[in-house]
Amino acid sequence: MQPYSALSLFKNAWSGHRNWPRAWRDPEPEKSYDVVIIGGGGHGLASAYYLARNHGIKNVAVLEKGYIGGGNTGRNTTIIRSDYYQEANSRLYEFSLKLWEGLSEDLNYNIMVSQRGTLQLAHDEGQWSSLSRLANRMQVNGIAAEMITREELRKLVPVLDCSEHARFPILGAMRQARGGTARHDAVAWGYARAADRLGVHILQNCEVQGMDIKHNRIVGLQTSRGYIGAGAVGMAVAGHSSHVAAMAGLKLPIETHMLQAMVSEPLKPVLDTVVMAGALHAYVSQTDKGEIVMGSDLEFYPSYAQRGNLPRIEQIAQETLALFPSFSRLRLMRTWGGVNDMTMDGSPIIGRTPVDGLYLNGGWCYGGFKATPGSGWAFADTLANQKPAELIAPYSLERFFSGHVIDESGHGPVPQAQ
Repeated sequence: MQPYSALSLFKNAWSGHRNWPRAWRDPEPEKSYDVVIIGGGGHGLASAYYLARNHGIKNVAVLEKGYIGGGNTGRNTTIIRSDYYQEANSRLYEFSLKLWEGLSEDLNYNIMVSQRGTLQLAHDEGQWSSLSRLANRMQVNGIAAEMITREELRKLVPVLDCSEHARFPILGAMRQARGGTARHDAVAWGYARAADRLGVHILQNCEVQGMDIKHNRIVGLQTSRGYIGAGAVGMAVAGHSSHVAAMAGLKLPIETHMLQAMVSEPLKPVLDTVVMAGALHAYVSQTDKGEIVMGSDLEFYPSYAQRGNLPRIEQIAQETLALFPSFSRLRLMRTWGGVNDMTMDGSPIIGRTPVDGLYLNGGWCYGGFKATPGSGWAFADTLANQKPAELIAPYSLERFFSGHVIDESGHGPVPQAQ
């Protein structure tokens, strides 16, 4: 990263930031690339970066139909954690969390990782038993976790309603101290800049409009910026996996649903950890700027829209206030929605497709952001070696034919009770 003097910083601030150099180049597309990655979000950019850094494959293009950081990477609630039960998920998310811990240094870019810890609340004996089982499994897998009582929780998070008269009384929680948050759009910017400096072409406003497939092998892409030949193609397009895969004649076991979140006006620090309530499917944290981040469950109808709606916003507010009654006077500042690929077992699909040379990284359900570094690392290995990396081998598309599903009880979309 180029150092700037105090005078340079002052000068650029007063110039309206017009004199800053580009963080990454804006090249014209080449006629062809060794690898083309569709999707300029965290997973796509991370894959391109690790292709160049780990495997020396630098003739790579990342195609983004909009701008970097404008998709799901900038439309989530920033939580990172590895508290999973199934062995495959535990390995992948823990590997990813370890990469998060050194990612700012690796990218030479401050992505604002904050290991403030995560808490999963237990509201009854059944949930306490289930979370205890999860904590034990995590410890067996070498991942630190602990169960804490309501009194310990009261001291740890004073603003949380731990009284016996709470709308949803709390018995305790499972804590992963290494979990926390990271600045979502900074992750995209950091990977984009680092990949660009290794020679990767980042092509914004470049929408894929068709796939050129000959003898069941992909050889190129029709895009809004012209035809681009490709030795291999990786799809990492978040909630748009189904209709991009349809260009290759593939039908995926995925439904796409919208997931909303929102933030309050800023206030002084009151919440220094991430609080999640599985019974409500609510999660709450506070940003470094002081905003209270709030989220809840999916919209239970398929949609590619990134627009929120008032009934879900009202539900998020109700669930947040059930946990934190003192937030009732806060004003809502901003809402947003992202689109989630939901698989039928709640776990992602990463690996080869029936079309030679075409690879898929999608179906991340609720877990896409937290998996960004590990997913990019393993997907790059898969693209480079043209076979699934060991870390992601269980996530093949074929598991839905063989029955070897990875059911984390996160599940795919479930009809809402009436």
